[in-house]
Amino acid sequence: MGKSKIKPKELHFLKSKGDFDIAAICREANIILRSQRVTKDELLQYIINTLEMPEKTDADNRFKSLVGYLQTKNYQPNIQSVGNDIKGVVLLRKPLTYTIYGAEGIEPGAIEQMENAMSLPITLAGALMADAHEGYGLPIGGVLATTGNVVIPYAVGVDIACRMCMSVFPIKPDIIRTKSEMLSQILFRTTIFGVGSKNKNHLDTSLFDRKEWSSTMVIKRFRDLAYSQLGTSGGGNHFVEWGELRITAKNPLLGLEPGNYLALLSHSGSRGFGSEIALHYSKLAMERVKLPGKARHLAWLDLNSQEGQEYWLAMNLAGDYASANHHDIHAKVARELNEHPLKMIENHHNFAWAEILPDGRKAIVHRKGATPAHPNSLGIIPGSMVHPAFIVKGKGNAASLSSASHGAGRRMSRSKAMQSFTQSDLKFVLDKWGVELIGGGLDEVPMAYKDIETVMGYQSDLVEVLAKFFPKIVRMANPERKHRWE
Repeated sequence: MGKSKIKPKELHFLKSKGDFDIAAICREANIILRSQRVTKDELLQYIINTLEMPEKTDADNRFKSLVGYLQTKNYQPNIQSVGNDIKGVVLLRKPLTYTIYGAEGIEPGAIEQMENAMSLPITLAGALMADAHEGYGLPIGGVLATTGNVVIPYAVGVDIACRMCMSVFPIKPDIIRTKSEMLSQILFRTTIFGVGSKNKNHLDTSLFDRKEWSSTMVIKRFRDLAYSQLGTSGGGNHFVEWGELRITAKNPLLGLEPGNYLALLSHSGSRGFGSEIALHYSKLAMERVKLPGKARHLAWLDLNSQEGQEYWLAMNLAGDYASANHHDIHAKVARELNEHPLKMIENHHNFAWAEILPDGRKAIVHRKGATPAHPNSLGIIPGSMVHPAFIVKGKGNAASLSSASHGAGRRMSRSKAMQSFTQSDLKFVLDKWGVELIGGGLDEVPMAYKDIETVMGYQSDLVEVLAKFFPKIVRMANPERKHRWE
């Protein structure tokens, strides 16, 4: 083993990391290759691990003679120049440890994706939420903190700034039973669902007066698409629904008296605009940073580069657009109902934030399908079309990077759900919970999701429950108007 030699050019990344004697390191490494049972790739990986996290590098007598050359006091970590192999592929390192919530309910594919993310040379910390399941790049339910000058588009997600929004009205929830037809008709008149859906009736387009819409060629290219889809919802698990909000105790953060209220809850994101932004910059990232195998979707953009700055600007604009999208829907519903909400609660998931970690390090925290749970922050964690949603207050738990789940999480794929259940199964569970479904399909059958009460039990250290919302009239996309990106 180990006949292939390490060449000085394969250690070129050391030049930007400190005052290293590359010739001596190369010479010592090749002695090890000749005398020990080790491959060149293993040795290069060990060098990267020793540089990036020396306190966690395993003691290995085979490499003892090399360690001294790598422990220079002049070494400064620099993610601008990470280790590459001879083909220019970035070398991964031993995964950092991270906390998993509800591990027994998480599929192996999601764990593998999280392990890949924790092996990136730019990763600082991470956590996996109890609703986690496999996605693209970072798993859904993955939280990843990277060094403060990079962002990973696929760790944000394709539906940038997908979010929850709730309006609480000063109306008793008895109206759901006594005037269900009226409430259903309001949803029919005010909501538009499905991939490619458009809206010509906007209440407030002031967001489009902002200069950011003409700041980059990519944003300008998709501005008209964004405008045409303002006030619409996607397919898949996106919804707008009436339900009963139950508050059992007064909390100053929530600001509502204990009791039961009529509430409107919606779930959707930045529509086609966010999807196009994500796909464009994910492709760019993968062209710039080559990662091995299944980790390739975790490629990042340097925030000091033009592409990185463009993506960060577009991502934040998509976040504001997603919020405006919900506000347009809720305003139309409130107008039809002839009532002003007492309270509006909302939060992103599928986003990246610049934050300070508990140890003082600056980081970019990606929450892909995870709810921010900073101390005293409000959030919404939904269940399924029949199971309750939870209004929560964050506890700022450091182990979860101040995060919680963004829902119950799928326990089976959409295709598996459609193979496993029938319309009769769906009707049975809707009748059991007293829920009216408008649109929707078997891919969103409640049995395809994990038990939300169990998921909430796993994260009692992450959030405090302030109220519960029980869906009663649910509007979703028709089966033929679904799309995997939304």
